[in-house]
Amino acid sequence: MTHIPVLLEEVIEYLDPKPNKNYIDATLGQAGHAKEILKKNGPNGKVLGIDLDISKVEKQDRLIIVNDSYINLKRIAGENNFQPDGILFDLGMSSSQVDSSGRGFTFLKDEPLDMRFNPETNDLTAESIVNQYSQKEIETILTEYGEEKYAKKISKAIVKQREIRPIKTTFQLVKIIEKVVPKKYSKIHCATRTFQALRIAVNDELNNIRKVLKSSSEILAPNGRIVVISFHSLEDKIIKEFFKKSDLEILTKKPITPSQEEVKSNRRSRSAKLRAAIKK
Repeated sequence: MTHIPVLLEEVIEYLDPKPNKNYIDATLGQAGHAKEILKKNGPNGKVLGIDLDISKVEKQDRLIIVNDSYINLKRIAGENNFQPDGILFDLGMSSSQVDSSGRGFTFLKDEPLDMRFNPETNDLTAESIVNQYSQKEIETILTEYGEEKYAKKISKAIVKQREIRPIKTTFQLVKIIEKVVPKKYSKIHCATRTFQALRIAVNDELNNIRKVLKSSSEILAPNGRIVVISFHSLEDKIIKEFFKKSDLEILTKKPITPSQEEVKSNRRSRSAKLRAAIKK
């Protein structure tokens, strides 16, 4: 399956890569955005690409690839003596993480309830949350991180089921959710919000976004730009608030969303929102 970078034209418009300038793609993925940036910042400009999974990235001139998490952006930039003129974040999960990790990110496959982006540095799993947290703690996670209106029913059903046997797989969890959520839930699968909430909780995603936005503004060169693509309202709210409270000049009064044509050709883009700012 061909990887299609989300909001590609809009990323290039707002990042505005210039010849011989340096940029960071903090969520490299399969380097779709980075390749376009490299077309614009030659002949001597570089892109520093960061990702936890670099197995599908083709090496190319002027692309520095770092196998790490964007959480460590400031340290990585320092180690590479790299002051960027622009930083890009695409906060969506890569299709490779969903399709081939085997760690339970998707409810469409029967896999262990893990959901860790980086098992080497994180001991908390989705399995430990559903089997060890109190009903109230699970309800809070589903409400705050999933905006799940049936959080109480789902959390109660989880606690009841785990008393019979531990909940270890994605399909076990999906069956629990399907029993308590009305058939006419919404346009999305009834497990979508629960899986989102557990993944965010396991990886402390929202706090990490707050931290890395602060780091970004600190390492950015004067007149440098930050472009962030988010995929749900919680992320977008954090980005919007950070831009408002920071010394950055906001370039997007409202978030930029994909065209109907893009959504038709790439369903992954349907909930994407882009915000951008410049360091003055």
